[in-house]
Formats: sequence, C-alpha cells, structure tokens
Amino acid sequence: MIDYEKNIIDSGITIYSKEAVYNASLFIPIDILQSLLNKGLIGLSLSGLPLRTRSKFVKAVICRTLGFPEPNTFQKTKPTFPAQDMDVYTQKSMNLQIWNEEIEPTRRYVIIQVDNLDIIRKVKIIIGEELAVYDKTGTLTTKFQAMMPNFQVGKLFSPKDTINVQEWCNFRPIDLSDTNPTSLPTREKLLPIHVVYNLLKELEGISIPHLDVLQERNRGAFLHQRICEKLGFSIYADKGTYPDIPNQLIEIKLQTSPTIDLGLHNPNDNKTVLSCDEKSFTSKDIRYVIMSGIKNDDLIRIKSLFIATGEEFFQFFNMFGGKIQNVKIQIPLPQDFFD
Repeated sequence: MIDYEKNIIDSGITIYSKEAVYNASLFIPIDILQSLLNKGLIGLSLSGLPLRTRSKFVKAVICRTLGFPEPNTFQKTKPTFPAQDMDVYTQKSMNLQIWNEEIEPTRRYVIIQVDNLDIIRKVKIIIGEELAVYDKTGTLTTKFQAMMPNFQVGKLFSPKDTINVQEWCNFRPIDLSDTNPTSLPTREKLLPIHVVYNLLKELEGISIPHLDVLQERNRGAFLHQRICEKLGFSIYADKGTYPDIPNQLIEIKLQTSPTIDLGLHNPNDNKTVLSCDEKSFTSKDIRYVIMSGIKNDDLIRIKSLFIATGEEFFQFFNMFGGKIQNVKIQIPLPQDFFD
C-alpha cells in the first residue's frame, strides 16, 4: 500500500506542482483520495465563516490531510489543486455551478456536502466525464470531433504502442478469461496493439442491429460485447466511461458517417487517464479502435477496422470544430448523489 501522504511530504511538492500528476507514487487514485478527504473533512463546522474565508479554510484542511504544505496565499488556478488535478466545490444546494470553464473529462471534481448547520457531512469525487452526464442542456455532449478520410480498406495505423504501454505488454499468448474488461491494466497482461488488430480484424464483415438514435448506446453495446469476446474476455462489462475497455486501454468508435465524435476527450492532450501500480497511462497511450460500418436496412455491416494510438491519432484523422464556449454551467445533481 502506497503511503501517498508521506510521499507528498517527503517530495516537497506543493499543490501547484503539475508534474505530480504523472508520478504514480504522488498522484492519489480517486477511491483513496475520496477516503482520505472524508476522514479529514467530515464533521468540520463552517459556521460563521464568510464565503471567501470558508473556501480558504476548506483548502487548508485538504492540504493538511493530503500532506501538502499550506501556501501563504491560495492562487487562482484551474484546477484548484493542480498536483492532484482536482477542483473543490462546497455545496449546500444540489445545484453545482461552474464558472467560465469547460468540464474537463479526466479532472477530479471534489464535491463537499454541507448541511443546514454548516457541518460537512460527506465528500464525493467524480470525474468530469461522469459529471457531464448530469448536464441536461446538451452543452457538454461534444467537445472534440475529427474527420475520417474515405479509406477503402482497414489498416493498423500504429504498428507499435507508445513506449509507456510497451513496457507493460506481454508478447506471449495471454489468457484474459478470468479478467474483467473494466478492471485496471496489469503488468504482463496488456495485449500489444498489433495483436489487438489481428484479433479484431475477424469482426470485419459481421452485422449488428442498427436500432434507432435513441438506442445508440445499446447498438454500441452489441459491438462492444463482440470485441470483448474476440480479445479473450469470458465476460462482458461496460462502465460507460473512457476508455471503453480500461483493462486493454481501448476506446471504441463505431462510424457510419465521416465525423468521429470524440466527446470530451482529445486523444493527444497527454492527460492522465488511468493510474495503477505506480504507473500512469495518458490519452496518448489509448488504443482507438475505429469500426467503419455501412447501414443496410435494420443492420450495420462492419466494413473496415482501423486502430491508432492517441499519440498518432491526428496523423490520420483531421480534428475540426471549436471548443465549448466558456459560460456559467449549472448542473443539477440528483438527490441521491451523496448516498
């Protein structure tokens, strides 16, 4: 068990040390981070504190809880704690307000529940991708898009993984039958990208139900399940988060049009996506599995398979479209959010 608090103290980093995000011994996994903050914050009283003082008080307690030195003055940074890629919101209401900033898909949003007596009752952490689900205006549904050229045949665009992924790949046969697709990657159980391509190429020519736009998620699930089977998983599981198959760092795109909807994720922004066993994987490490399909009555026939790493994605697919306009985003949290 990594002692993150001790590592942070010994390292001498501050909450503004952005490089800590790429150090698995300093960047605290979200479940452990949530547990630490609950222990450090639950039961504290904010009664009588003005809003600005309240914010400073909470941030100071978080610093002490995680092992960071408390700065003399808290800078106005985004996120609030760059060293942990996390923003902090203290909430009495269930209406979360984010001013003049887009939702960042991998950022950790620390939401602190305060009761009517100004006592902290619970801390919940949610990543931006999951937070965006609660937005009902549609402003957060698409941030990045790319154009898919009219390739005639499928291709493995990236014959090699990033160096970071290669270090964990096993170039011998791997048995994934006892592995959950949504689990974190493990050393020696990552299939090399060329093996992924060879296994999934067998899906070219199959057909899946078309369904309608309201059932797009179910349509994707059919393909997702087949992909899991081909990779050697004995079970199908999907948490609905990025990447689709965390265990193999795979993001799936089913294309029946030239526009690739990348949602909130830029394949080449080098942001940390997963951290495990003192190892961090970024967006550049993700393997993008793109299936080109042709609509035919009630079916979609898979025509071609393309695979590229996030690092090389834009060498083959052209990015277009602007970013979401910076405005006040109001997100109503469900009543059972803190349960």
